[in-house]
Amino acid sequence: MERSFWERSTNSFCKQCTNVMDEKYFLTSSLHKEEQRLDVLINNAGIFQCPYMKTEDGFEMQFGVNHLGHFLLTNLLLDLLRRSAESRVVVVSSKLYKYGEINFDDLNSEKSYNKSFGYSRSKLANILFTRELAKRLDGTGVTVNVLHPGIVRTNLGRHISVPLLGQPIFKFMSWAFFKTPEQGAETSVYLATSPEVEGVSGEYFGNCKKEELLPKGMDDAVAKMLWDESAKMVGLID
Repeated sequence: MERSFWERSTNSFCKQCTNVMDEKYFLTSSLHKEEQRLDVLINNAGIFQCPYMKTEDGFEMQFGVNHLGHFLLTNLLLDLLRRSAESRVVVVSSKLYKYGEINFDDLNSEKSYNKSFGYSRSKLANILFTRELAKRLDGTGVTVNVLHPGIVRTNLGRHISVPLLGQPIFKFMSWAFFKTPEQGAETSVYLATSPEVEGVSGEYFGNCKKEELLPKGMDDAVAKMLWDESAKMVGLID
């Protein structure tokens, strides 16, 4: 690349919503009209272990926000990303993906719901989405990678109840051992800007280094099925 991403980028957009389909209207009215190129897309929106609730368009909240929103947003921007190549997509997942399973009989958790497993499932979906997208973008000049940021000191865990007597210990532990938001963002920034990962795609990173995935994170057949089902859920295909 002749210039760094920071030098080439003059604008940044941040979009958070609990209506997955609302992204279509945002992109149509704003980004596509105002921007001729998109160098980096970072899918970072997330919600953690919330009680059972749904997005405004009827998706289980964690699956909707953590996976379907990223899936739809990225697909709506693929043409712009391709025209901007070399460009990059970065997806933020979690090490907790290892506890997730993709149940195609109950993707929307209508039959049963566990907030911990629901989060892990959405993070596994992030990884499978990244792998399938990397295959589809091969040869286009657009790369996509996924990462875990580590345990970061933010309000992401606002739905987790800590007993009153345990709160001082939890606060001490968070300040002593959790990453700051700046530290938590380091791998995202690395994947978005570093020349070291130019041309690298479909990989899983932590602490700015490649890491190995469990077999469930490399199941290409499940990844393809999840892509097709996700596309149906957000209305990209019938």
